[in-house]
Amino acid sequence: MKIYTEEKKVKELLEKARKVYQKRDARIEGMTDESEETFYSCTLCQSFAPTHVCIITAERTGLCGAYNWLDGKASFEINPTGPNQPVPKKEVIDPVLGQWKGVNEFVFKASRQKLEKYNAYSIMVDPMTSCGCFECISAVLPMCNGIMVVNRDFTGMSPCGMKFTTLAGSVGGGAVTPGFVGHSKHYICSKKYIMAEGGIKRLVWMPKMLKEEMMDRLKKRGQEMGIPNLPEMIADETIGTTEDEILPFLTEKGHPALSLPSLF
Repeated sequence: MKIYTEEKKVKELLEKARKVYQKRDARIEGMTDESEETFYSCTLCQSFAPTHVCIITAERTGLCGAYNWLDGKASFEINPTGPNQPVPKKEVIDPVLGQWKGVNEFVFKASRQKLEKYNAYSIMVDPMTSCGCFECISAVLPMCNGIMVVNRDFTGMSPCGMKFTTLAGSVGGGAVTPGFVGHSKHYICSKKYIMAEGGIKRLVWMPKMLKEEMMDRLKKRGQEMGIPNLPEMIADETIGTTEDEILPFLTEKGHPALSLPSLF
């Protein structure tokens, strides 16, 4: 193992790593949750979140961002008794919330009978549990009728009144916390991202550093939804870090979240 501490070298390696991950993510772009009959589990984090069970779907990567559906499949083939197990979807219980009979059965067993169900596509109704390794946390902003996303690298205050570290302590540990959900960066631009509540149209705030990192994918997703200027409508810390500060900006920009049905 080598540990690099020189900033120039670290940046070079970081750029190389990003290209590798982008190539990996591109391999799975054409897959959908509907086209696959089997998802994959990940229970690596149960050492500190005993009831958490991550379900990796074709359109939702693991919360840590390190595992996608192809990784889960490869891991199972390499180690059939490991933390990544196949999860047959079976019957669809709710296609909008993202709930399946087979997933519920697996989650109930793997969570030591603590969880009977959760939904893959909702932040308000029994959202998926979170461990503590998530790259990002999404949280509801009631005044803005929308959702904010904050990433682990952002150390400042967020509009929900909590920093990432405080949010992680509240959301993590394997609990189902309506109004909050942990996830990967890649999931933000997935078509299944909080689909039950309106998807990325609800995204009203994110740190500038994260927005810049995700800019190409945000633009692409916005164009797919008929909102090509979506990234420009999303506030960041340069606009404000409270709901009172960002709401006038969202109103001025005509953010779609303001015209969607109420979250409550």
